[in-house]
Amino acid sequence: MTADDLDSGTPESKPGNVAPAEEAPRASVDNAGVRWLRVRHATRYRYDAGVEVAHHLAHLRPRESATQQVRGWALLVTPHPDPGVELASGIREHLDPWGNARQVFAHSQVHDQLEVVSTFEVGVTAPAPVPPGAGLPWRELALTLRYHAETSAPLECAPVDRLAAAARAAFEAAEFALDSELAPRAPALAQWASADARAHECVADLAIALMHRVHAEFEYLPQSTSVSTGALEALSLRHGVCQDFAHVLIGACRSLGLAARYVSGYLLTQPPAGQPRLVGADASHAWVQVWCPPLGWIALDPTNDVIVGTDHVTLAWGRDYADVAPLRGVIRGGSGNAPQVEVTVEPIEPA
Repeated sequence: MTADDLDSGTPESKPGNVAPAEEAPRASVDNAGVRWLRVRHATRYRYDAGVEVAHHLAHLRPRESATQQVRGWALLVTPHPDPGVELASGIREHLDPWGNARQVFAHSQVHDQLEVVSTFEVGVTAPAPVPPGAGLPWRELALTLRYHAETSAPLECAPVDRLAAAARAAFEAAEFALDSELAPRAPALAQWASADARAHECVADLAIALMHRVHAEFEYLPQSTSVSTGALEALSLRHGVCQDFAHVLIGACRSLGLAARYVSGYLLTQPPAGQPRLVGADASHAWVQVWCPPLGWIALDPTNDVIVGTDHVTLAWGRDYADVAPLRGVIRGGSGNAPQVEVTVEPIEPA
């Protein structure tokens, strides 16, 4: 039996383990204009029968980036996982192929409930604006992202001092122009995107136009799809949740030869006064990054039809949802294991 945490939230803390934790002073908004947010994401499973053995994989440590700094991250798992050879906490952590921190833990004692709580504070800076006409002509970029035999060797095979930063970034971006199970390249997606592809020359303009189109043509309908729903099925249904909106946009970009990746994260739960509340703010969220040199990756939220800013907190990125599910597992025994999930993202007010 498998279990996936699609969205996420905030129960009361219970005795358990914390790993790893980082001490940091409380703060609000600093002089550099960084918005500080407090995040708590909790998942509860209540089983009708005892679980004999469980193995879980999580992507719950938020990423550090040029626009995001993280402090005080801690992960609490109750009941306490099996202790490891090296870690008394029982939580092992390593990097996945895309540089995300991935946590692994297991239980070999019978249990009828599981609670996983991630807490941290994050400072988010607004990305640089995306001006109209930004980026290369999209057809030119698509040609550069095509597979070439002479560039297929692993990156580390070439001397680092001969690799310019731009070349390295382009090499890494090329993977996200390829198919993935939930966001494939497909004629139906290319056809759906064709009108905007004809109307827009530059990458950023095209990507933003496709974001607008997803938002306009697809209905946000909670619990209407599942974690296994792919872009082609969502395209046919014309409804879904944030994961589906992201998969359609990614698949459309890839079907035109562009590189796009899936981003998991959170939204500010309560917006500032006078601003509308974003869709998906009570759960984990998903959006898209599109490769747009020389700007780099531009982040787009098709569910809310906005360029990602300081309301968004990034957890992880990958080819599609399957790469970066917040919490998933394989269990023996148990039943009635649909998770109860809650998320709270709130601003840290000035003292």
